Amino acid sequence: MRSETAQSISRGHAPEDPSAAENGTPAFAGNGNPVIFRRLSPPQAVSPRMSEASIDVVGIGNAIVDVIAHADEAFLEKEALVKGTMALIDAERAEALYRLMGPAIEASGGSAGNTMAGLASLGGSGAYIGKVRDDLLGGVFRHDLTAQGVRFATPAATAGPGTARCLILVTGDGQRTLNTYLGACVGLGPDDIDPELIAAAQVTYLEGYLFDPPLAQQAFAKAAAIAHAAGRRVALSLSDPFCVERHRAAFGGLVDGHVDILFANEAEICALYQTEDFAAAAATVRGRVAIAALTRSAEGSLVLTAGEEHPVTAAPVARIVDTTGAGDLYAAGFLHGLTRGLPLPTCGRIGSLCAAEIISHVGARPETALSRLAAEAGLA
Repeated sequence: MRSETAQSISRGHAPEDPSAAENGTPAFAGNGNPVIFRRLSPPQAVSPRMSEASIDVVGIGNAIVDVIAHADEAFLEKEALVKGTMALIDAERAEALYRLMGPAIEASGGSAGNTMAGLASLGGSGAYIGKVRDDLLGGVFRHDLTAQGVRFATPAATAGPGTARCLILVTGDGQRTLNTYLGACVGLGPDDIDPELIAAAQVTYLEGYLFDPPLAQQAFAKAAAIAHAAGRRVALSLSDPFCVERHRAAFGGLVDGHVDILFANEAEICALYQTEDFAAAAATVRGRVAIAALTRSAEGSLVLTAGEEHPVTAAPVARIVDTTGAGDLYAAGFLHGLTRGLPLPTCGRIGSLCAAEIISHVGARPETALSRLAAEAGLA
């Protein structure tokens, strides 16, 4: 079958809402979740200036510092934690759980932040929008991301909750269980979205976790509307099956015509379509977005378009240490290839290579230059 390149994939036209399409603003469903309506201009209407992106990807997400410690199955059971998932916790629970954790490593994280760091390690150009507080952890997060070459200019909050943190418990099999205190993340809103930055990026990448804070949902909708008005693409990561269950209707509405590139693992895509059958879920999402990249851990990934299906094998890894950030780095590699117009199977292989590097050590930021690994694998 003919292999389409990333640049040859175009998104389908979305249904228009008369009132929303006139001014480019999102409409909202009765439950407060955003349903984005956009008017897609014909290709010839996009100006030459707007067609030349100066940034590969801008990521929007929860700016979080990870606190990572090892734990056994008994600890998870005692604390009523569901292995391999993410739970939102309040400040009191965060303090209590932190006291119970063993020796920990602190490292900047956040799903979209990890993806942008991976993109930069591959040599791509990225920017980030997220909210931190003007505190110690906020300073650490900003320094870590900008030191890796990612633009991060969102102003820090000067009042309110502290910078978000995620308490990550890693079991012996490398599975991670996340407990997230959103803190300052809840303050991210539409005013934090920089229209010029969004319009300058080939892809605007949105993490599904962003759907939890209400103001962030509005920021999400605004960014997507700006991106599409500029003739750009919007990518969405479903992030977590419990996150999908909390916002299934909203996610479903976005996927059906408003998202161009979808990232999800097996549990997440099955949760979206309420089935335990991966093949059925994959068949359902096919054609709803221009590109769906579905990861399956050791079984690799499946890249789908309306007319093609590309199974991608998992890259070898000597030992799985910590699966934190595996999906984030897969997205980084895939988007790096996509923004360079590489064939979709190659995009998937770069994603698998990046995921393999990240699960070989503790933490969700690369320890080895991903650009070198890609070059050595013949994927640069």
